[in-house]
Amino acid sequence: MPATTEATEAAEETAGAPGAAPVGEALRPHAEDAFADELKALAAADDRPRPACWRLSPWAVATYLLGGTLPDGTVITPKYVGPRRIVEVAVTTLATDRALLLLGVPGTAKTWVSEHLAAAVSGDSTLLVQGTAGTPEEAIRYGWNYAQLLAHGPSRDALVPSPVMRAMSDGMTARVEELTRIPADVQDSLITILSEKTLPIPELGQEVQAVRGFNLIATANDRDRGVNDLSSALRRRFNTVVLPLPATPDAEVEIVSRRVDQTGRSLDLPAAPEAIDEIRRVVTVFRELRDGVTTDGRTRLKSPSGTLSTAEAISVVTNGLALAAHFGDGVLRPGDVAAGILGAVVRDPAADRVVWQEYLETVVRERDGWKDFYRACREVSV
Repeated sequence: MPATTEATEAAEETAGAPGAAPVGEALRPHAEDAFADELKALAAADDRPRPACWRLSPWAVATYLLGGTLPDGTVITPKYVGPRRIVEVAVTTLATDRALLLLGVPGTAKTWVSEHLAAAVSGDSTLLVQGTAGTPEEAIRYGWNYAQLLAHGPSRDALVPSPVMRAMSDGMTARVEELTRIPADVQDSLITILSEKTLPIPELGQEVQAVRGFNLIATANDRDRGVNDLSSALRRRFNTVVLPLPATPDAEVEIVSRRVDQTGRSLDLPAAPEAIDEIRRVVTVFRELRDGVTTDGRTRLKSPSGTLSTAEAISVVTNGLALAAHFGDGVLRPGDVAAGILGAVVRDPAADRVVWQEYLETVVRERDGWKDFYRACREVSV
């Protein structure tokens, strides 16, 4: 038998073996694909007025993000756990001609909310510009197919539309992630788009006018180094909604639990109902170090240089579950999360290590029921 045939049959056997990942399955489906059933159920039950080109009414979009139960019994899972008014203001902004800026410290679900808003409003969250220090103006405006350009000169056929231009033409929602990481001169290319709702193409003597339904969601934070502040002219073009950190430990535990469960299913990690105790412990450590005080308010603490965000807590717990599944008995234990916590807390090897050691000795060591956690953290800290 030829080697290629043997390899093909082996691959087919592996694909059909118990526990094998389905061939071609996306690691992280887009929101409109992962929650297609919920969006379809909402559209069927939604009898309220919808703005032009919207797939759902503002009420249904808010329900999609916040969760609820439809008249037919369909349960809509919450995508965002936080104040309802924040979501309502964000959705209402998109129903006007004002762009939306989601602002907050890292880990407050800005990207998550942005994606789900675009999925619910337009049915497509992929019209995305990812902001970096190297993002060119073409990523926001348009580029050129240089083969066509050299062969036939400037024409609409040679023009390569950006996600923003496509959203303008089709009446959809565009997304710009990490707006403050984009160079200031590139940021300002949005001013005409957001104020005049047009995108000039001077090379052709033409312009693209936004059709009804177009809007833009941007996300930004001011905690990262290398941030480019928004000009006052650009900031005026946005309605700004600040996404706060979870207000209570219980809310943060719920957020971490939901996201860990979703991520775990996509990675084929075993369900771990016992993980809630370790999740609560990770959240407690992050909140105390982030706030600079213990939960009982009795001990003041030094805070490390990292953000210790909810997103980092999700990462620590997910990594711990993977360790427990592949190198343990499937039960999440302190030793599985200790190394992840150390990596999240100690970003500056000199200053942060002192903060962590002091927290271990003055808080963790003396806390009832935390002896196993203290020992696990001490083992990875030495």
